[in-house]
Amino acid sequence: MHSDENSLIGAIEAGGTKFICALARPDGTIVARARIDTRTPEECFPEVAAFFHDSAATHGPIAAFGVASFGPIDIDPASPAYGTFTTTPKPGWQGARFHDVLDRFGVPFVVDTDVNGAAIGEWQAGAGQGARTLAYTTIGTGVGTGVLRDGRSLMGFSHYEMGHIHPSHDHAADPFPGWCPYHGDCLEGLVAGPAIIKRWGTSLDHLADDPAKIELIGGYIADLAADLVLMHMPDRLIFGGGVIKAPGLIEAVRRRTEKRLNGYVRNDRLDPGLERYIVTPGLGDDAGITGAIALGRQALAQHQTPD
Repeated sequence: MHSDENSLIGAIEAGGTKFICALARPDGTIVARARIDTRTPEECFPEVAAFFHDSAATHGPIAAFGVASFGPIDIDPASPAYGTFTTTPKPGWQGARFHDVLDRFGVPFVVDTDVNGAAIGEWQAGAGQGARTLAYTTIGTGVGTGVLRDGRSLMGFSHYEMGHIHPSHDHAADPFPGWCPYHGDCLEGLVAGPAIIKRWGTSLDHLADDPAKIELIGGYIADLAADLVLMHMPDRLIFGGGVIKAPGLIEAVRRRTEKRLNGYVRNDRLDPGLERYIVTPGLGDDAGITGAIALGRQALAQHQTPD
């Protein structure tokens, strides 16, 4: 396959409630787009395939696909289970594979996690521009972190699961036992949207007039932020997702992270107050599909042959 600026890329942002499908030029310009309810693979995948068949008939053949998906999912290209959902609790999805919908197109594809996809989108066109090492964390229904180096996501034998670290938990100050079915009071079990509703009966954005609650959640998130600094030394930390939009929360995260690091890590990137270092996303809801397009561009590049 030769490089072709007219090659079209199919992009899928697969979320727990909806799939965003797009057909795009390599420069990121979207020429067709659709929203498909997730439901089961048997219901969802045929609609995904139909969208790409129809849009390719209109706009031209698809040269590669990029997929940024919810998980847990196997993202190791060397694994025989690549692109397969593993321990996801979502009914009907365990064992489903993106090959089931994409193999019929006969072109290369790359599968990564939704948070890694959003990180790539932000690195390319949002708040992560200019960062060689970037950490992107989403705090919403769950908690997940993607770490990039030069625009490519890092992993070990699987994708990272930093939402399940255990932050410092003072049970006297916060007797809530946590919500995670696996770990109880891991970070996700303490700060994800459902955990906050279980603890206080409402979402955090409705509790902005209670600084102690904002500070408590900010402290837990700051434990992750400080750990990310110590483990990866990123050039920037981005925090997104519905929970992080609560008024005053990102400021609490900055304060608590700076206090936790306590001057031990010194670098020009760590500005006083961390306002430039700990930031919110620049692309809003388009980060995921922007990242999926970038993954498709990676798939295209990996399978091109020299002239």
